[in-house]
Amino acid sequence: MSALPKPPPAGFDRPAAALPVVIHADDGYPLGGFVWRGIDVGATTRPVVIVNAATSVKCRYYFRFAQYLHDNGMDVVAYDYRGIGESRPDRLRGFQASWTDWGARDCEAVLRYAAAMWPGRELHLVGHSFGGWAPALAASCSRIGRMVTVGAQFAYWRDYAAAVRWRMAAKWHLAMPLLARACGYFPGRRLGWLEDTPTGVALDWSAPTPRYEDRPSARRVFGGGPLPAATARAGILAISLTDDPFGTVAAIERTLDYFTHSERTHLRIAPEEVGSKAIGHFAFFHSDYQDLLWPLALEWLRDGSLSRPAARLVER
Repeated sequence: MSALPKPPPAGFDRPAAALPVVIHADDGYPLGGFVWRGIDVGATTRPVVIVNAATSVKCRYYFRFAQYLHDNGMDVVAYDYRGIGESRPDRLRGFQASWTDWGARDCEAVLRYAAAMWPGRELHLVGHSFGGWAPALAASCSRIGRMVTVGAQFAYWRDYAAAVRWRMAAKWHLAMPLLARACGYFPGRRLGWLEDTPTGVALDWSAPTPRYEDRPSARRVFGGGPLPAATARAGILAISLTDDPFGTVAAIERTLDYFTHSERTHLRIAPEEVGSKAIGHFAFFHSDYQDLLWPLALEWLRDGSLSRPAARLVER
């Protein structure tokens, strides 16, 4: 949710195991994505993991991580929200899509798809940034067994890291909505900030409200009432990085507070603990961390266990 994440290297397309798929939301909108599926399609013990991207980050950014999960015995679905990547329309100017659409319609559609495609399997989810919040808006979030979130929050400006709060507020809560209204979409790719983004998403992100229920699209869809997050029963591992200006303790905890019936564990990691100078908001999903950080997610998705020392857990 800050600068564009580092792209895959030149010539990198997709792993051989990834198969393209189109999933239709309840309003008929076609969502493009990819599936990593085991050869033994009749297996009942392989869990299924949905990978939810950050705001306006293409699902291809997570291909190596998805392949890692697949190589370790899991079937995986990665997809793009409407307006992004594989799900982008021919014309984005004036295209109607919001954060709540991404959760209540798109994440919901993929949850239903996975439940139908792999009946009887354990269904889990990995969510990066907004992707860890999207299931809070999906009616089928009660289907999720375990979740791993990384830097998951919904961008309340007062939760940004103090050292950069005002600069980030000017960028994301002033410049972004003004440009989105002027252009009919947010031209993030041209600016090098993120992918081009529907105006409704930009307006939801930039709204200066501490409660998601007060974001523009949430008021229209939920009318100020409770969100589906209250029905979730997933065991949640929320990973945050100490150098992530979005994923502060306050921001992560604000998100977790909506999952009132879930067991929630907040693991906060400093880059130096894994021999790194910086990880920030994006680098968790770089293959540099396959041996250092990805096993945390794999372990949790397998059986809900965590081998990190309890001293690094945030008390709730």
